[in-house]
Amino acid sequence: MKHRRVGAVMSGDVVRARSGTPAGELARWMAEFGINGVPVVDADDRVIGMVSATDLDRARRAADGYQGRSAQDLMSAPAHTVRADDSVVRAARLMSAHRVERLPVVDEEARLVGMLTRRDVLGLFARSDEEIRDEVIDEIVVRTMWLNSGSIDVVVRDGTVTLCGCLDSSGQADVLVRMVRQVDGVVAVVGRLTHRREEAYPGPDAAVDRGGPGP
Repeated sequence: MKHRRVGAVMSGDVVRARSGTPAGELARWMAEFGINGVPVVDADDRVIGMVSATDLDRARRAADGYQGRSAQDLMSAPAHTVRADDSVVRAARLMSAHRVERLPVVDEEARLVGMLTRRDVLGLFARSDEEIRDEVIDEIVVRTMWLNSGSIDVVVRDGTVTLCGCLDSSGQADVLVRMVRQVDGVVAVVGRLTHRREEAYPGPDAAVDRGGPGP
């Protein structure tokens, strides 16, 4: 799952606006096509911003409403974008980090080539939160990190994993977060871990001195 690329799931048929497109027209498009965001492009089809349904709603509530307002007045710039060859996991994490529902897909010259929605992403992550939690606990916490299953509290919601607990070292906490990020279906990891000392973690495969007679 984590190797799927944005280009394989994006929509190539994208409603787009110019900087001078009236706000009222944007609102009509969103209602007609059932979308909650429209990318704004320049004359060369390069993405210069994004107008969301929230931007429109904020403008509508203003004293003068949409009067005289255009996409350029309302858009967020620069827009958060992805490339067609980016992984879907990277795109999902970008959506989560910036709390956006849609990402314009651009080519190497920043020209619009498609649109990726949160629905597109979630459609690929067929794993339930419970399945993700079970793998994190069984495969990583217990079998790989050699930790007691009750020492780490793992909460998963919509693919976002929150880790709570106290570990021996800062390095151990860093390794745990990195490993959980690689689990299929994980969109983001929130590390609320504490540690007893600042120390690099040798890793679960490192040799362990268990004591014994000297030479």
